[in-house]
Amino acid sequence: MKNTPPKLYLLTNDDEITTLMDKLERAFDTGAISVLQIRRKKTLQQYDLATVYREAELLISLAYDYDIDVIINDDLQLASHFCTGLHLGQRDGSVRVARELLGNDVIIGRTCHSDMALFKEAKKQGASYGAMGTVFTSLTKPRASLVPIEILQKAAQTDFALCAIGGITLDNVDYLRNQMGDLPLSYIAVTADIMGHSHDTIAKKCRAWQIKLNQWY
Repeated sequence: MKNTPPKLYLLTNDDEITTLMDKLERAFDTGAISVLQIRRKKTLQQYDLATVYREAELLISLAYDYDIDVIINDDLQLASHFCTGLHLGQRDGSVRVARELLGNDVIIGRTCHSDMALFKEAKKQGASYGAMGTVFTSLTKPRASLVPIEILQKAAQTDFALCAIGGITLDNVDYLRNQMGDLPLSYIAVTADIMGHSHDTIAKKCRAWQIKLNQWY
């Protein structure tokens, strides 16, 4: 029996909200996106709390219109307010506390870098998946250490969902697929390779990703 193909996990960028909403709608309309992570680092730095909540409400509402799971990056209070999922870095709070507050029906992810001990601990704490990366050199985090493919292979053999993240594009994802073989990979997280495209090309990019993932195994 074949494994289920990886789901495409899209992270937002810091586009102005109107531009971002338009891009996301075009991406969502292809049916390629399964999960959206709202990651608005510059927005948090530049705008007041009311703006942060207003933008989050717009993004969440759009994603839910397309039946797409929503995950908030590193903000338990925001996730709790909107009853969404949550992704936590290693220094951004307790997975166990987040699970107690958010309940069992939402996705909670944990950054695990390339550390199997952190990956196993994330599962123990009640996370839904562990994110490992950077897989390839990333525009978002150009100085991050690359995760050895052997660690990804080892993580995929545990009974816990694995999310590969960092610099993954249509141009290099075949290498990842070939190295992983028949091992299960639950999510592939992408930012720049989709969100870096213009309004008129983003849908084409998403459809190409959809074809690639459907042919994974």
